[in-house]
Amino acid sequence: MQTLVCTTPGQLAYLPGEKPSLQPDRTLLRIRRIGICGTDLHAFEGTQPFFNYPRILGHELAAEVVEASNAPGFEPGEAVTFLPYFNCGHCIACRSGKPNCCVNLQVSGVHTDGGMVEYLLVPSHTLVHGNGLSFDELALVEPLAIGAHGVRRAGVQPGEWVLVVGAGPIGLGVMEFARIAGGNVIALDINESRLAFCQNRLKVAHTVLATASDVYEQLFALTNGDMPTVVIDATGSLRAINNAFQYMAHGARYVLIGLQKGEISFSHPEFHKREGTLMSSRNATRADFEHVISSMKAGLVDPTTYITHRVAFGQVRDEFASWLDPAKGVIKAMVTLDD
Repeated sequence: MQTLVCTTPGQLAYLPGEKPSLQPDRTLLRIRRIGICGTDLHAFEGTQPFFNYPRILGHELAAEVVEASNAPGFEPGEAVTFLPYFNCGHCIACRSGKPNCCVNLQVSGVHTDGGMVEYLLVPSHTLVHGNGLSFDELALVEPLAIGAHGVRRAGVQPGEWVLVVGAGPIGLGVMEFARIAGGNVIALDINESRLAFCQNRLKVAHTVLATASDVYEQLFALTNGDMPTVVIDATGSLRAINNAFQYMAHGARYVLIGLQKGEISFSHPEFHKREGTLMSSRNATRADFEHVISSMKAGLVDPTTYITHRVAFGQVRDEFASWLDPAKGVIKAMVTLDD
């Protein structure tokens, strides 16, 4: 079995590995698609928090069931995805119905080796039925679920102004599910081509270039002087996170999906007078996965919109570094493992 290992920052290597053997309460998957996410890119750069090397990357996956133990309802050959967040089941978060932020959480491709392999063994309870979706679509369920979870955390209500900071793949998912929730979406990014993508492909009506000198004034005008009641960061940029506090309406909620290594800072008086709410949003839950899949099935989201680059598994090492270049226009690179 071939594996692709991130040995150190900036280095990927194809190494031989053994095909896993079936174990109790586990399912053996044959990987068919791997979506490249920001976590993978940050790990390659050496900027991903909570990360150690060497590591097999990859957790946006679509696969076929090969054989399973204790997976009722799942059949060999079935197309599936899975929740790549392996929780302990007994900590305070798990007992509170929040397995996505388990005290002992092990995320596939981050804390444990992930899916840049031909075969992967996963806990059977993490399997998610494909419900007729294609492999491409199934590989995009996880990143879209990240956005859906952030929107759910924010409690977006119909008619609210929702400012989404960052128009990368996660931010685009946030925009989609904020729209589905009835929010009026504003996209904010430093990259004009990504803002154009938001307008032309996702039909986001309002975009603002983050490097403009009058961002506050534009937001003030768009919201009729109210400012956004929901701000969601999907950048992981310390500067962007700190800067967006000023864009909150009085009574607004600010949700951080993006993650960075440093400490955030903001004016306490300004935050306090707004009675602002600050929240983090980590990973996603099965309910978020199911919401994404049902939205796909209903035609509310076209996940193939996001795939801008496609590469065979054997070419990933040579192509990977190029996906960090903004000039390449990468929204989502999709790796294929076919017969």
